[in-house]
Amino acid sequence: MTTIIGLTGSIGMGKSAASAFFRICGVPVFDADAAVHQLQGPGGSLLPVIERAFPGSTGPQGVDRQILGKMVLGHPERLRQLEHIVHPAVAKLRRDFLRRHRAKPMVVLDIPLLFEKGHQREIDLVAVVSAPVWKQRRRVLARPGMSLAKFAHIRHLQVPDAEKRRRADIIIDTGGTLNHTRAQIRRVVACIRAKRVR
Repeated sequence: MTTIIGLTGSIGMGKSAASAFFRICGVPVFDADAAVHQLQGPGGSLLPVIERAFPGSTGPQGVDRQILGKMVLGHPERLRQLEHIVHPAVAKLRRDFLRRHRAKPMVVLDIPLLFEKGHQREIDLVAVVSAPVWKQRRRVLARPGMSLAKFAHIRHLQVPDAEKRRRADIIIDTGGTLNHTRAQIRRVVACIRAKRVR
């Protein structure tokens, strides 16, 4: 049986770096955000459906995230409509990924909204990346187009970091150096592999 690790964490907590280190350790990673970009990018299969639901939100380069964001942020019913389009398609890609890697000792599902959308029922272990609030804030505000108001709104939509840590099986501290994060992930991978050998 493959051990399925659900990797999650609030915005700016270093989840992308953690995913990259799992890959370096030879663990297949399903990136939910990358799947969404694939579905919504140039030639993406969801473009016609999204354009019908949100006219003017797509173009030759795929979904215009700025325009679509303005259409759905602050409008819960529109956000739900978009989720009903995107989430089933991502779930299919995730199932395909798990089927392809069913012989591997472990896989990682990188799911930003793991707790928010109830995905923890689908996995064996929850790994949460976490860093101090001041570092999270600094990372996020360095992103293009980010503002304090937008950051506050995103945090409001996410399960608080303290709650994620409480519900985690594994906590990966991403507040230090990249080497520190990498070392923690190597230990996680080694422990899971050792348990499978016994």
